[in-house]
Parts: sequence; C-alpha cells; structure tokens
Amino acid sequence: MSSFQKKSISAQAAKAAISAASAKASLMGVNMCIAITDEAGDLKAFLRMDGAAKLALGIAQDKAYTAASFGMSTDQWWEFIKDDAPLLHGITHTPRLTAFGGGYPIKEGDDVVGAIGVSGGHYTQDMEVAQAGLQGFGAA
Repeated sequence: MSSFQKKSISAQAAKAAISAASAKASLMGVNMCIAITDEAGDLKAFLRMDGAAKLALGIAQDKAYTAASFGMSTDQWWEFIKDDAPLLHGITHTPRLTAFGGGYPIKEGDDVVGAIGVSGGHYTQDMEVAQAGLQGFGAA
C-alpha cells in the first residue's frame, strides 16, 4: 500500500482549545492571539482578542506551525539549539521557526493532530495560556 492515514484536530476541538486559552488570557488581563493548526501546521482556528498586538498575529501562527511541524513545544527548541553554534546561527533563519515558548503540539496518544500557538504577552504568559488551551482540547 502506498498511502497512510493521519489524524487531525476537529473544528469543534479547535474551538474548545481557543475558548479555554482565551478564558485564561482574560483572567490574566493580557490580550492575546491564539492560533490552532491541524497536524500539517495549516491554520484551523484563530482568535485575535480585542487589543492584541498586530505583531502577535503572525507570531502565534508561527508558534503553532513550529510545534506541529516538529511535534515538540517551541520552548524546547532553545534547549535543542543553544549549545550548538551551527544550528543556533543557521536554523534560526528558517522562515516560521520559533524558538521561544508559547507553541505546543496537540496530541492524541503518540499522534500529533494539531498545535496551539499563543502570542501577546511575555513568552511565559504565552506558555501558560497555551497550556490552558491544551486542557480545553482534552475536554472537547
């Protein structure tokens, strides 16, 4: 056989993740952009909270893209490249690659079915909001 099947996040689950993440951002008092991608890193759902910075639009999407593309969180990228000069100075020029916190793969078992990317606060705040979104996905 020359094909295989992939699992992908549903629109309903993507909305649940956005809802949980935006609720957390509201509680924190930070306006954020929240992106959900499918397993291929293509945008599935997006929310720009009122007052969220324009620059955060693309960063949130790139964080989700990075997490979906490699199946690891964006904050793990820094640990992966920081002590490897060729990677540090080479891969960081790769379009859409984000090497700071706020992007996580969304998994069902071992399968990456999507990703979440959040931008608008300090990356530690972005991570906290994204993690709330992951919990919302689990409830969907």
